[in-house]
Amino acid sequence: MSALAVEPGPSAGSDWDATVRVWEETDAPEGCKVEIIEGIVTLAPPPSEEHNDAAELVQRLLYSVVTDDYGIYQTLGLVAADAKGLYIPDLCVVPRAALRERRRVQAAEAELVVEITSPSNANHDRVKKAHGYAKAGVPLYLLLDPWHSGRPTATLYGEPANGTYRVLASVEYGEELRLPAPFDVTLDTNGLPLND
Repeated sequence: MSALAVEPGPSAGSDWDATVRVWEETDAPEGCKVEIIEGIVTLAPPPSEEHNDAAELVQRLLYSVVTDDYGIYQTLGLVAADAKGLYIPDLCVVPRAALRERRRVQAAEAELVVEITSPSNANHDRVKKAHGYAKAGVPLYLLLDPWHSGRPTATLYGEPANGTYRVLASVEYGEELRLPAPFDVTLDTNGLPLND
C-alpha cells in the first residue's frame, strides 16, 4: 500500500477539504482502492480472487435477511470525518435513501460494515478503520481476518463508544458467528476462503 502526501495550498479551505480533493483527483489503476485513512490518501491494489469470493459469500448471506429499504454495497465510500477517514469497505449495509440524497454517505448511516484483511491492509482494518468506524458510531463492524496470526478469525464488534468497540463475538474460521438484530443470521465461516 502506498500513501500520497497531502499538502494543501494557500487557497485550500481546510485540511480535510484539501485531502478530499486529492482523493477525488487520484487517478489509480482500475480496481485499486483509494481511501483516506487518518488524513492520508492511501492506495491499495485490487483484491484477490479469494478476497472477492469471501465478500460475495457474505453479501449473498446478507441479501437473505436485509429488507428492500437497505442496500449491500461493495464500493461505497463512507465518510468518517471525525477520524479523518473516507473508507471504502469490502461490504456495507446502508439505507438506500442515503444514496439518493446526492451527497457523500456518512459512515454513521451504515448498519453494518465488513472488512476483509489482506497482507497489505491488515493493520488499517484491525486498528485504524475499526477506530474510525467506532468513532463514527457504526453499530456493527465485522472483521474477517484470514491473516490473523496464522489463525484465521471472524470478529464481530459492536457497542461503539469513544472511538472503540466492544468485541461481541470472535471465532476461528470453521466455526459459526451469529450476527444480531437487525440481521439475525448466522455466518458459517467454514465456507470462507482461507488465504487472500
